[in-house]
Formats: sequence, structure tokens, C-alpha cells
Amino acid sequence: MKPTDVTRPEYYHRVVDCQWACPAHTDVPKYLRLIGQGRYTEAYLVNRESNVFPGILGRTCDRPCEPACRRGRVDGKPVAICRLKRVAADLRDDVRDFLPTAPDVKNGKRVALVGAGPASLTVANDLVPLGYQCTIFEQHDRAGGLMRINIPSFRLPAEVLDEETQSIIDMGVEVRYGTPVTSLTALLDEGWDAVFVGSGAPKGKELELPGRHDAPANVHIGIEWLANVHFGHVDRIGERVLIIGVGNTAMDCCRTARRLGGKDISVIARRSRQYFKASPWELEDAEEEGVHIVENHSPKRFVIDGGRLVGLEFEAPNGTVVLPCDDVILAIGQENAFPWIERDAGVAFADGMPVVDKVTFQSTRPGVFFGGDAAWGPQNIIWAVAHGHQAAISIHNHCRGVSVDERPPEGMTLVSAKVGMHAWAYSNDYNAATRQKMTHADLEERFSRLSMEVELGFTPEQAATEVERCLNCDIETHFTSSTCIECDACVDVCPVSCLSIVPNAEDPATLLASLVAPPVNPTQPLYVSDALPQTARVMVKDEDVCVHCGLCAERCPTAAWDMRTFELQLPYAGRPATDHRALPMYAAPRTLQVAR
Repeated sequence: MKPTDVTRPEYYHRVVDCQWACPAHTDVPKYLRLIGQGRYTEAYLVNRESNVFPGILGRTCDRPCEPACRRGRVDGKPVAICRLKRVAADLRDDVRDFLPTAPDVKNGKRVALVGAGPASLTVANDLVPLGYQCTIFEQHDRAGGLMRINIPSFRLPAEVLDEETQSIIDMGVEVRYGTPVTSLTALLDEGWDAVFVGSGAPKGKELELPGRHDAPANVHIGIEWLANVHFGHVDRIGERVLIIGVGNTAMDCCRTARRLGGKDISVIARRSRQYFKASPWELEDAEEEGVHIVENHSPKRFVIDGGRLVGLEFEAPNGTVVLPCDDVILAIGQENAFPWIERDAGVAFADGMPVVDKVTFQSTRPGVFFGGDAAWGPQNIIWAVAHGHQAAISIHNHCRGVSVDERPPEGMTLVSAKVGMHAWAYSNDYNAATRQKMTHADLEERFSRLSMEVELGFTPEQAATEVERCLNCDIETHFTSSTCIECDACVDVCPVSCLSIVPNAEDPATLLASLVAPPVNPTQPLYVSDALPQTARVMVKDEDVCVHCGLCAERCPTAAWDMRTFELQLPYAGRPATDHRALPMYAAPRTLQVAR
């Protein structure tokens, strides 16, 4: 097999499982170490560089990083990355002096953004410091989009949302509140240099069954009902409530109903729990609040008696059943709605959705871009942020006459973490601490008002303990084949048998069969060294099971193994990535730097 090219940023990036899984590629290990040192402001700024909304996402993110976390492969419980993100947001100092602002001299380019949700705000965050005049058209009177009207305040307090959205607006963004866009053609006629559509997926799916429209006052569309609660149009609900659907919106609906007077609340799922779309922690919180989860029930008809909704009939495993209810909330998904985009405006549609390039985020009409839920349907906030960063790069290219297909490359820094014969610039001892438990408000207190935040956050002591569970996957094992004497010391000392010195083979199966321990995850590439100088054998490493303990580097008598801190350098609009690849040992300071 060919030697692994570790000079490519993507190789070591993939080893940092949490960062690889994050759509915005947030540098998780770096900010966790900063939190462990009590440097909350710096940790917040490291977060904000890529995910823009640490306080919001520390409460609402769908956490794709956590299932990927290497710690979960060790003891079954990943590091509480999301909750640690919130620690940095809650305990930081004022960061306004560290945030970018609009330059005094603008570049003359005007960008219109439809909707003040996370995708549009991210685009503005990236473009305003470059001199763009960014104008957001928002139909409501406050920024945040569906983050504000569809995520209950007991999960995302308004003050957290206000602060992080306003920090972007204060950079120099013009927001036209109460101004829905009713025609794309009319908007384009205003002469904008680019238009970004971040209007979300604002339409809830219907459930057309017999009786659906016979008692309309008591059958609600989930996201519309949550919006009505937010705006104060709804402040009570019947005692017996059925929620159809089992995604995160359904969890928000059932828990909100519990606070508006519902007492007997059931979430109804067509399939068993293993197929649920709701996050496990959302299910746990709902059940803690007395919500019943009913599996394998498929709705058949609404039961109406004298014009009043009295129940819902289901096909259940043991036959047909009727569950009594006063209200039904439909939370079976969301759809996009673009009645304001004329079909002759140059934006092609397929199956009701705009045709959008998955790399450039440009539609079929040059200069019109989409992102967030508006691009391909409902996803989590972190995806909208990632879309916004990439769309901003495309808009910057478009406005300069550069092809939107020209994407700036990623870079990396790789610096030795060695600070002594047997000492490293990170905590490499395995900590057996269990995952920290979140403290919740008492049930009586959380039901006292709709805005009472349920999760109270980690204490600094909990945060420090949880950080020590991180295996520091960004401290990479870096091998120099020319100095290896093939003594097998590293192979002997490795606690997880991830190293092998074996003859190379052209057939991957032959090489795999010769390893000390066969790999269990075929999707993770193996590391294969150059031919070793003594026997022409190769060093092979299974990156998937390595725990980054550094014992191989400590044991190696020739320093062929080194522990090096990898930092992915991400490009943003107008800011190419820096790239200092494979720096020699001790070539640079080992302090953690935060971009100001």
C-alpha cells in the first residue's frame, strides 16, 4: 500500500472525530482545554470563529460531534461537548471588543438577505467585516428566525438569543423588520449585487385523514402552534393532548403543552423507539415531565362527536384503538414554501425545492444563493451556520468576478507538544471520571412559567471534570520513518494494540490480516508509513482505536514517534487559511492562540 500523506489537512482532521463530524468543523479539543484552564472567554471565541452562536448551540445543537466522540468508544459515554460549549458562553467575559466590525470604507457591494435566521446572520457575520452592505429582510419584529419562534424559551432563553443575534447586527447590518419579501423578481430589480435566501422551512406538514377538518380549532400544526405560543396568541390547551410525530419539534410541542395546562399528554409514533428522530436527551426530558411515549401506533381517523374532537383512532399492534383527547398537535415534519419566488425568475425548482449546488450554494440563477432549511429542507442550526460560511465565500467570489467554483483550500498547523523527556503540553493521563450529569430545575419550578430554563448548566467544577474525559484527539501521533530502528517498543507499550510493524503488501486485505489487531472500523483510513530503513517493513496504525495517550512517543528511543498538536485552519470569505505544515519539533510556541 502507498504511504499515507499526512501533509494533507484532511488526514489528521479526520482523526479528530468530533471536529470532523461537526458541519462547521469547530475546534472542539482546543476549546475544551481552554475551558479546563478556566479561560472561558478564549474558549468562547474559538467556538464563535466557526459556529457563530456558542450560547445558542450550547443549548440547542443536535450534537453530531458526540456520537463521533472517541471517548464513547472507550466507555460508552461521549464527552458532553455541547454542554461544555454552553459553559464557555455562560462564564465568559464581555467579548464585544474582540468581535469584528464593518470598516469605515465600504467596498460598494450590496447583498440582500431574506430572513434573519442563523444562515443569513452567518453570511452577514462573514461579509460585513469585508465592507459589504448587508441588508436583511425579516417579516417579524426581532431576529432569530425559527430559532426564536419554534424553540421554546425553556430551552433557549430569549436573552441568549438576543445577545448573539444582536452582536452580528451591531457589526453594521441593516435589518428591515416587518418587511416580508413577496417577490424575488421585485427584489432583484432593486439592483442587489447578490441575494441570499435563508427563509427556513416555515410550513408544517399536514395529516389528511377522515375528520381532520371537522374540528379545526383543536387540531394544530406543530410549528404554527409553537409560533402562536411564542407570540402570545395561544396560552392554554386541553388537558388531554396527543402529539403525532416523534422528532424534536414534537418534543417541544409536548413539553410546551405540559406548561399550558395539558395533564395527560402522549407522543404517538408510527414505529418503535430505535427509529425515532428526536434526540435521546429530548426524549428523556419529555418523559421526566410526565409525557407518555406511545410506539407503533398509526393514525387512521379523527373521532368527532357533535362537532367536537373526542379522540383519534389508530392501527395498533393488537388492532384498532381509540385514544381520547381534547387537542391534537401534528408534528410530522416541515416543508419549504416559496410562493414569493416566481417560477420565471431564473431559479429552477425540482419537486418544489430550488435547485441549489451543494458546494457553492448558488441556485441556477447566478447571484442568487440559498442556505439553511431553505436549501434542502429542515436541518439543525449548526448546518445552517455551515451553509452560511460557504455561501459567504461564494458571494464574495461572485461580487469580485471570481468563479464561485473556486474554493479556498484548508490549511493546518502541526507543532510538537513535547516539553520535556517525558512531559507533554496536554493532559495525557486517562481519566476514569463518568460523564457529568446536568442539573435541572425542579418540576414544580419549571412549570411555573414558560420561560423557566430547564437545564441549569454545568458548574465550573463539573466542567473541569468533564474536560478531563476528553482524549485530546487533536494531539496527533506523528511518525518519522527514517529514524525508526524497529525495536518494537511502541508496539509493546500501546494499550490498545493499534500499532503494527509488518511487511507491506499491495493487497489491502493481506496487510490487514498481518496486523496485531484487525481494524473494526473500515471507514477510518489506516496510517501506513514509508518503508522502514532496517527491513523495508512499514509501520501501520489503526487511527480509530488510538487513545492519544502518548506512550508510543514516550517509549521511543529515537523520537521517531512524536505527539504533535494539529490545528485545522479553515478559510472564510476574504480570509484564506494559514498553512504551516509539519513544523519541526520545537519550531513554534506551544501556547494556545486565539484569533482576535
